[in-house]
Amino acid sequence: MRYKSAELKEKIYYFVNEWMREHGSSPSLGEIAEAVHVSRTTVLRYLVEMDAEGTLSYNGRTIGTREYNRRNMRFSMAKLVGEIPCGEAQEEEERIEDYINLPVNVFGSGEFYALRASGDSMEDAGISDGDMVIILQRHDASTGDIVVVLDDEGRNTLKQYQGRDGDGNFVLAYRNEAVYPDKKILVKDLAVQGVASHVIKKLR
Repeated sequence: MRYKSAELKEKIYYFVNEWMREHGSSPSLGEIAEAVHVSRTTVLRYLVEMDAEGTLSYNGRTIGTREYNRRNMRFSMAKLVGEIPCGEAQEEEERIEDYINLPVNVFGSGEFYALRASGDSMEDAGISDGDMVIILQRHDASTGDIVVVLDDEGRNTLKQYQGRDGDGNFVLAYRNEAVYPDKKILVKDLAVQGVASHVIKKLR
């Protein structure tokens, strides 16, 4: 017997995609059944038929769709840990607000965390107030990197690392020439907390 409801197939497919995008794994039969308001048995029959049709893949345990399958569904999990000042360094305590799944084929692999940018000092680097900045966790930096750092007073900020000056100070540069022309922060002690790798923007 074939199950002909195209509407229900579409609901199942949409739910599976959204679940996998959010969680990075296949939903269970029960989770699908609850979402689309049918029995687990009905979900199973539809998954088997959709697999036979090629709409999605189902091997009895995991589900794959055109957007998410076992080959490309690899994620790095990043903690969203609040704001990072892009202006003067400030004291900030880490607090985990949420977790974000980052597709490896887009963001690469590694230990990541995410911060919301606060302030306008990094506009020329493509980072605006409210943007989400993805940080690759590491403790070294190269000249030109956008870094999250703790200064010599234990305060953190997001700036461009420009190496050391002639007096041995670490140079952290603002990147907004229209507002802060050639402005820099000089610190004697520096602890790199990570290097910015991507910026996620909200369309205004």
